[in-house]
Amino acid sequence: MLMEYWLSNARLETGFVWGDGRVVGTETDLFDLFVRDGKITEIQTAGAADKVNLPVKNADGYLVVPSFVEKHIHLDKTKLGAPWSAVTPVNSIVERFTLETDELAALPVGMADRARKLIDIELRNGATMFRSHIDVHPRAGLKYLETIQEVLQGYSGKLESELVAFPQHGLLRSDSVALVREALRNGATLIGGVDPGNVDGDVERSLETMFELAVAENAGVDIHVHDRGDIGKATFWKLLELVKESRLQGRVAVSHAFALGDFDGAEKAELFGELATERVAIVTSVPIGGQMPPINDLEEAGVTVHVGCDNVYDCWSPYGNADLLERIGRLGEITGRVTEDRLAQTLGLITNGVTPLDRKGNQVWPKVGDDANFVLVDASCTAELVARRSTRKATVFRGNVVAGEL
Repeated sequence: MLMEYWLSNARLETGFVWGDGRVVGTETDLFDLFVRDGKITEIQTAGAADKVNLPVKNADGYLVVPSFVEKHIHLDKTKLGAPWSAVTPVNSIVERFTLETDELAALPVGMADRARKLIDIELRNGATMFRSHIDVHPRAGLKYLETIQEVLQGYSGKLESELVAFPQHGLLRSDSVALVREALRNGATLIGGVDPGNVDGDVERSLETMFELAVAENAGVDIHVHDRGDIGKATFWKLLELVKESRLQGRVAVSHAFALGDFDGAEKAELFGELATERVAIVTSVPIGGQMPPINDLEEAGVTVHVGCDNVYDCWSPYGNADLLERIGRLGEITGRVTEDRLAQTLGLITNGVTPLDRKGNQVWPKVGDDANFVLVDASCTAELVARRSTRKATVFRGNVVAGEL
């Protein structure tokens, strides 16, 4: 059945307000958007369109912004819905992921129910696209992947998703190459990994194996790299070499990327330039405590940066609220983003780079033909939304209200 309606009285940004040579505010106006079959097909000044005999949903002057993209989540790991339990202390990352398998198996609430709770919170908070890493290792087989795939089938028409085959126990260390290949042939579209140096013990062989799998199965790459110092730096140089050899430009991401903070001078400029040229994205969860990579420097170098929530109450961390807006607000505080235009552009870290206004204040979203993926928020402009973590009234995916109400 064809879905169509007018979204009336939607507040959209139209440009920046300039004063003394700088941006001092944001202009907005009210518009009516016609949504048809999941797309925005008309944009009219509020009240100008003939709405006779057509359904109308009233935005009541709420600001409309692009819906959010969750670039790093672990739907299989959350303990949401289970009785409270803090994190068990361990001495190493290997000890942590070994213990985690038993802890998750012992929870009285199944993985599917826990994953649904996390998805529902993310939807309410404005996310409509998810990239989830799913553990693939000998003890789990493809069980976690199959469970999350079944959960996501229940959200058909409510969100987009992509799954990363994630050999958290080490691609080589846990002898998971065959399992990862099987996962890539059964619905996972990216291959992940973790610390080729400290977990797998062989940066070159680990990364070469990963990229061989990616090329053979036409998959992207999204790898966790926590390693710092010389090992972390060597990981980045080898990864860039393999991106070029494999011709996977634009299909590779590095999550966490703490070692980027260890580069300086000419080496830093060279590496950051290579990341931009080869279109390797960096994904951060905005950790507190000095480990976050130098986001401002990366953006200035032209590197694509995304923000994801990562841990949301799991065996690794008791924290996390599945709110991407809170994450970029934290990033803004840490990196000193306080001006109108800088705050407004920060939204792009959770929207695949889409913002209502470009850096010069030209309106670039929404346009006729865009997917009807948006969030209605209680804010006067994007800058306020980012700085104040404003309330979300409704989340819309391809025209369907998937959280909140209109």
